[in-house]
Formats: sequence, C-alpha cells, structure tokens
Amino acid sequence: MASDKNTRIILDFEKPIVELEKKIAEMRSMADSLDIGPEIARLEEKVEELRAEVYSKLTRWQRVQIARHPQRPYTLDYISNVFTDFVELHGDRAFRDDPAIVGGFAKFNGESVLVLGHQKGRDTKSNIMRKFGMPDPEGYRKAHRLFLLAEKFNRPVITLIDTQGAYPGLEAEERGQAEAIARNLMLMSRLRVPIIVIIIGEGASGGALGIGVGDRILMLENSWYSVIAPESCSSILWRSWDYKEQAAEALRLTAPDLKSVGIVDTIISEPVGGAHRDPDTMFGIFHRVVTSELQELKRIPTDRLLEMRLEKFSNMGVWREATPEETETSAL
Repeated sequence: MASDKNTRIILDFEKPIVELEKKIAEMRSMADSLDIGPEIARLEEKVEELRAEVYSKLTRWQRVQIARHPQRPYTLDYISNVFTDFVELHGDRAFRDDPAIVGGFAKFNGESVLVLGHQKGRDTKSNIMRKFGMPDPEGYRKAHRLFLLAEKFNRPVITLIDTQGAYPGLEAEERGQAEAIARNLMLMSRLRVPIIVIIIGEGASGGALGIGVGDRILMLENSWYSVIAPESCSSILWRSWDYKEQAAEALRLTAPDLKSVGIVDTIISEPVGGAHRDPDTMFGIFHRVVTSELQELKRIPTDRLLEMRLEKFSNMGVWREATPEETETSAL
C-alpha cells in the first residue's frame, strides 16, 4: 500500500470507535505505573463490540464512503498480492496508453489469466495522471485488445471495477467514449473464455460496465454499483448535492441490494471495518472466493457458458404487470 496508509483517515461514523481507541492508548502509556490491565482488557472488548455493531448497521451512504476510502486496496494492490508474474500490457494501438485502466497476463494459482481493472492514484500527482480512475476511450480500447488476446490464448479473464465513471471530458467524447464502451459490451458478451467481474470499490455507470460483462459478478461487501453516483442523482433530482444520502437509499446500490435482484452473484466479505483496515486478510478472502468461482466456471463447456452469460444479462430488468388477483393477494 502507498505511504499515506500511515495516516489513518477517520469517517464520521467511526469517531466513537476512535475515541475509545485513543483512551485505551492513553491507559497503556500508564500501565507500567498503575494496575489497570483488567480495565484495558474491558475497554478493548468494548471497542470490538462497538465496531461490530457499527459495521453491522451501515447505511447505504456509509458504505459508499467506505468504498471511496483512499486507503482501500486498488487494482494494482490486488494484482501484486493475489497474483504472481504479472506482465502489464500497454496501449490501444490507436492513440495512447490510458493509465486509468491497467491490465496484463499474470499467474493465479499457477494458471495464466488476464487480469484487468480500473486504477486510481494514491496522491494528487498520480490521481491526475490516472484521472481518478476514470478511463478515456483508449482505456476501453486497450481492454478490448487484451480481451481478444485472452481469447486467442484461451486464458480466463478477471476484471476489477473501481471507478466513478468514464472520463466525461470533451476530448473523450470526441474520441468516441460511448462507441468504445459499446464495443466492449458486445465483445465481452461473446468472448469464448470464462469471465469473472469483481466490484472492489466504486462501480458507476457505463464506465464500470465497460469492463463489467461476465459469467460471474462478484462484489465486495462495502462496494457500490449503480447507473449513477448518489451526488449526481441528488443534483438531477433535487438540484443540489445535499440529498446524496437519500439518493443512495433510493438507488439501492449496495451488494445485498444487487444480489437480491440477481445482478450480483456473490458478495465477498470484508474484514470488520472495511478492506483497508486489514488488506492482507482481504487479499486472502479474495483469493479463496475467486479460486472457487473460477474452478466452477472451467467445468462448464464454452458454448453453454456463452448461453448462460447471454441469459444472465437478458434477464436483468425483466418485469411484468401484476394481475388484479395478484394485486389483491399481495394487499392482504
């Protein structure tokens, strides 16, 4: 992780926990001269209970805040800690290399795979360079090129989503942002290799979906996935960002929300407090879940895999009107 992991960033709802932790630290400094060991142990137990309680009752907006935590593991953190022998591939062979999307071949459990994802920066300079993880069209065209390589060499694809959306600048639109994303959707829907998609942080709009079509959609416990960010939704509906918490509730953008409607297949648990509190444990959980999902997908014949993928996305958003009899029954 980057150097600013040494400076802990506290979210508003974490303050009661932090106050108790500070009190414990002060008491430890006096432990040599005072017999307060039992009191320290009692407070430590209380901190763990409070932390478990706070994180079991998070609102949707609070989960958005955790997903955006600047110390949360990013794509390159997962690549360096879960995969081995990573060889990054650059460029779209048309315009330039986009650092907001990183990808290449790596080993996962000794097997060669293509791993690719959005990458944010850790400081002002790197965030400007990576445009805060918001890709330009060439980022999606690079992904398109790498997907074709994976298919050519029959290698599974693993994508990691963490973006506020595709870059919205005029130059991105001039270079065909929508067309680049659309081509990826078409290619990924018919790519003849297993595809696992994991939302590791933020997943907003077409910027996320541009590398988000797969056989399994996995989502970290404290990530979010939606057609629009809460602030933007608030700005459109209420002409102000002040209603972002209400917007987050209405959007139903958390992992449990999306699993309940069949968009997400598996929720990946995080350490209590979020992935950033214990990255090593998070990497271990990530590895176990992805290993299980990949083994299952590899047992499915390719033609059947493509049929299932098409069915999966075709069924999203399907609805019908209830009959009068069903409406009466549900009202009872």
